[in-house]
Amino acid sequence: MNVIVYDLEFTVIRRQEWLAEIIEIGAVRVREAEGQLKITDSFQTFVKPLRDASFNQHTTAFTGITYQDIQNAPPLGAAIEAFRSWIGAEPYYMCAWGPDDKYQLVKSCNEHKIPLDWIRNHNDIQKQFSRKRSGDGTYRQIGLKKALELLEIGFEGSHHRAVDDAANTAKVFIAAYGDFELAENNAADESIYTTHTVYETGDSEPNLPLGNLAELLKAMQKKG
Repeated sequence: MNVIVYDLEFTVIRRQEWLAEIIEIGAVRVREAEGQLKITDSFQTFVKPLRDASFNQHTTAFTGITYQDIQNAPPLGAAIEAFRSWIGAEPYYMCAWGPDDKYQLVKSCNEHKIPLDWIRNHNDIQKQFSRKRSGDGTYRQIGLKKALELLEIGFEGSHHRAVDDAANTAKVFIAAYGDFELAENNAADESIYTTHTVYETGDSEPNLPLGNLAELLKAMQKKG
């Protein structure tokens, strides 16, 4: 088994003409070792956004990432190349908490003309965990913090930092491994990720990516 659990952090946007940009990629690898699933290594890189104007104080407030962190970071193409090199040539599954990361990754790769064929065997851990734990047959989205609480696992690290969120997602994956069925797929073959900016999760209502950031912005505007 070679499972890549990853997380992205991106800029918080307040103007419609700006697009959210990836500013950090973090991931951990989960393998079977001594009869148990374990985190065996990790990856982290900051990413310099294409448009400096997309990085602002709201991004720092939400993620803790400063302009100093990203000003000398590699651009997305080089960061993705490093990420793919770390993943390696062995077959793998990619897992993330929720749909936002895949949406942002595909959108950003399309914008930068980066092929999508490496985004393969992608699984939404949040969706599967939430369906399994809802109990009454309805779907209630469970946040990562709540999932850890349900499993009596403490959060380690900083919230909204990519490698820490990836590591904590991996802890949920390991602890509740029986809840997950890992699907095989390839983003390059899925036209929905190249032709739609809003896509459906298969539930009754469409999923609007980056909804949590939208709520944050609403709260900031009320305070202002």
